[in-house]
Amino acid sequence: MRIDKLAIIKWVGAGFGIVGAVLVAMNIPNSGYGFVLFSVSAICWTYIGWKLKELSLVMLNLTFLSIDILGMYRWLIV
Repeated sequence: MRIDKLAIIKWVGAGFGIVGAVLVAMNIPNSGYGFVLFSVSAICWTYIGWKLKELSLVMLNLTFLSIDILGMYRWLIV
């Protein structure tokens, strides 16, 4: 049985994105950690987009990563 590295990264990206969304939606004091999880998800999906030569996926997730960084900044600093 061959392990497909890209499939694993896709599932990691999807899982972290789902858990991050739930955490942010809960609106609890630790909800800011959702942005960290979203960042991991965005990095995974950016890598997938790069490997598959899907520029739209790369651009979307680089945008999400930028928004996640803003969210972490506002959560920690502001």
